[in-house]
Amino acid sequence: MTGELPPFSVLLPVYRGDRAEFLARAFDAATVEQELRPDEVVIVRDGPVGPEIAAELAAIQERAVVPVTLVELSENVGLARALEAGLARCAHEVVARADADDISLPRRFAEQIPVVAAGADLVGTALVEFDDDEHVTGALRVLPTDPDEIARYARFADPFNHPSVVYRRSAVAAAGGYQDLHLMEDYLLFARMIAHGAKVANLAEPLVKYRTGAGSYARRGGRALLRSELSLQETFRREGFTSTPQAVRNVVVRGGYRLVPEAVRRVAYRSVILRRRAGEKES
Repeated sequence: MTGELPPFSVLLPVYRGDRAEFLARAFDAATVEQELRPDEVVIVRDGPVGPEIAAELAAIQERAVVPVTLVELSENVGLARALEAGLARCAHEVVARADADDISLPRRFAEQIPVVAAGADLVGTALVEFDDDEHVTGALRVLPTDPDEIARYARFADPFNHPSVVYRRSAVAAAGGYQDLHLMEDYLLFARMIAHGAKVANLAEPLVKYRTGAGSYARRGGRALLRSELSLQETFRREGFTSTPQAVRNVVVRGGYRLVPEAVRRVAYRSVILRRRAGEKES
């Protein structure tokens, strides 16, 4: 069966704000620990990094069990442009995303790549959160799995966990690729892929461990993210992805969420996760 599956790349960006030990763990989890190993890893160094990350990048290239391409950007350009630079260097049509501080579980690619081989353009998975110890997990993020439900859900919230996705480069390009939009570049891309007719799927099994850590809830709020939210909603409305009433609802609900205190945001976010988790168990 493995011989029938398409070759695929792993695309992993890293920047100066990441930690070397997290990068090492993320890389090993996405390569040597996988039941179905990638055919290459493309690491994008988004601007200058400190000596610890630089040393780890060198060590990765020495110990890697799969070919590694290091794309070194001279300045920090942000996630969207870094991912576009990495996609341009990927040797394969099928690309799996990985982040420098998350952990792909061993069966991740063995579960996702056959779904792509069967015709999907974009496949995500559930993920489970953790803080410091990867063996002590917290909230479970399960998103819709039916394609029609994914499309409906996308009119209000991001229907994919970005660190978990595998996609076809051609489908990403057909939707315009990643565009600069602070912390929402993935949501914009996925919505446009859906609008352009991409075949989408989500797996209910959590196949990625997502590191939350300090500042996770702070990053979900603030005026910078509100500006991104307003830009995103205007884009969706202008392109016909949402109706005017849907856009107004999203601005009120999602925009308001960006401005409440962090403690309130934490409670609200956890409540949504727990309700969805309970709903999944009942279905």
